[in-house]
Amino acid sequence: MGTVTIGVSIAVPEPHGSLLQERRAGFGDPAACCIPTHVTLLPPTEVEDSALPAIEAHLVEVAAAGRPFPMRLSGTGTFRPLSPVVYVRVAEGAESCTWLQKQVRDTSGPVARELQFPYHPHVTVAHGIGEEAMDHAFEALSGYEAGWPCTGFALYEQGADGVWRKLREFVFGGAVVPPQASAPERDTTLPAV
Repeated sequence: MGTVTIGVSIAVPEPHGSLLQERRAGFGDPAACCIPTHVTLLPPTEVEDSALPAIEAHLVEVAAAGRPFPMRLSGTGTFRPLSPVVYVRVAEGAESCTWLQKQVRDTSGPVARELQFPYHPHVTVAHGIGEEAMDHAFEALSGYEAGWPCTGFALYEQGADGVWRKLREFVFGGAVVPPQASAPERDTTLPAV
């Protein structure tokens, strides 16, 4: 038995995923070819490979409780100077991503862990490259827009070659967002006092 490095994320679908991955490579980020374009729910985490079945069972439960939601990316942001990252902002869907990552990292679950930084959903487009290249990435994608219905997430494993590969997809429990219950009509006639 050994250990594996896993991550859980929402894939950015085509054609947006490939486009952002190509742009990331074009900015000079050597990790671009190894990392599918995504919004992280669980950052790289080392686990015993024997724990994978329990982790998958946990993710099935998280997905069953989830519902599809709209995702929209818009413009850029950066974590500099704290962390050398330029990203595309999650303009819609951030609350749902935050809820999901909490469920994935649930303290009673098999992948409970603390985060190095507070959770902030985003799509990395440049990491650990020169300041000038980071500035270029920030400017070049400042007008970027994309949207899609998010219907699930996936479990990934990082290979010995550094490449992240999808192990399994997890689809949310409902095919559509359930209708909201309408509020009961209020009786506006009040008794005379």
